[in-house]
Amino acid sequence: MEDIIKMIQEAFSNLLPGYLGMQVIKATTEEVVGTLEIKENLCTIGKVAHGGAIMAFADTMGAICSFLNLPPNSRTTTIESKTNMIRHGKLGEALTARSKLLNKGRTLMLLYMEIQDSREQLVAVVIQTQMIIRSSQAKDA
Repeated sequence: MEDIIKMIQEAFSNLLPGYLGMQVIKATTEEVVGTLEIKENLCTIGKVAHGGAIMAFADTMGAICSFLNLPPNSRTTTIESKTNMIRHGKLGEALTARSKLLNKGRTLMLLYMEIQDSREQLVAVVIQTQMIIRSSQAKDA
């Protein structure tokens, strides 16, 4: 598992997840867990986490879980994501996201994410659909 986490962190280092400061701490086909420290650049007025930062965090953890469940010669893309914001994340605290695969079909995967604050209270709940794109489809896309 540590090799997979290292590979993911290196791949994301110069991409949005790296710029936002996301850290993957667990990555299996069953569950992906990550953390995101709420820094000032991720906040909105009132020193609370911007909803877009929370949604990007959830989307990334869902994408990793999808990637780990892909068939050979495939890639994935988010086609739908529904976020319910429950409470805000505060400046200086770390949020934790847990992504779980609910269903894997031939063309779609359904994932469920919970984002919690440092007190383990829910900040957001996300349901996401990821499309599986096989290599022959990827050439045409």
